[in-house]
Amino acid sequence: MIDRLTPRQLAMVSRVCWTLGLSVAAVPFVFPLLWMVSSGFKNAAEIFGSPSIVPREWHWLNFVEVFTYQPFARQYFNSLYISVSVTAITLVVSSLAGYALARLRFAGASLVGLFLVSALMVPEEVTIIPNFFLMKRFGLVDSHLPLILLPVFGPHGIVATFLMRQYFLALPKEVEEAGKMDGLSRFGIWLRIALPMSRPALAAVAIITFLHSWNLFLEPLIFVSSIEKFTLPLALSNFTDPYGTPLWHLQLAATSLSVLPILIVYLIAQRQIIESFALSGVKG
Repeated sequence: MIDRLTPRQLAMVSRVCWTLGLSVAAVPFVFPLLWMVSSGFKNAAEIFGSPSIVPREWHWLNFVEVFTYQPFARQYFNSLYISVSVTAITLVVSSLAGYALARLRFAGASLVGLFLVSALMVPEEVTIIPNFFLMKRFGLVDSHLPLILLPVFGPHGIVATFLMRQYFLALPKEVEEAGKMDGLSRFGIWLRIALPMSRPALAAVAIITFLHSWNLFLEPLIFVSSIEKFTLPLALSNFTDPYGTPLWHLQLAATSLSVLPILIVYLIAQRQIIESFALSGVKG
């Protein structure tokens, strides 16, 4: 039977089999997302009393109550602008530092690299208390500046720097030498030649940095105390009753709203995201 199929038919059968297999394999990953979204439309009793995907009664007001229970819109904006700021600053700092480590020869360059690698071995939980006292000394506690500065100059910023360094090392030096002959300075070569040629690495750093900043929980918990300054991960844990019991219908509705930016970005640029993760894991 298979011998009678044409190559086109064999390709069609293979594609159908792959699609069915991947659909079955995707169920454990998609089901929790569907359950979360559907539970956002249920009341608290139905979430645990009826384990069905489709709610018996649709409570649309859950998504309205999310914004009235606490300043969720302000908290949503906080996470958005902090993540965008961290991503933008990290792109500039990591690309500059990575280019310097890749192309500039200066005394102590290897020592700097060793120091940065050593810093990656220290867990963030170990440095969070010294960082708190440092930010308290500068009067930055209960503000968003620690949430912007610490990720940029912390372990995640070091990873971004090394990722950019490895990509710059792979760029052909002949192009930069041509830029020197045209009168470009070292900064001009970085701006006009190195950066445009490193778009895949910049995309990888941008995506990973945005996701890391968007999901931060420990740092906002330590540095922020005012409810209007909460970020989304901290705000999600604040949907509780006066006795501290989680209001699951509100938490799940708010969580469904919090994943929207990530889903939108992924749907728009899924190819670039897959390539950027492959680059961050393989490059170097």
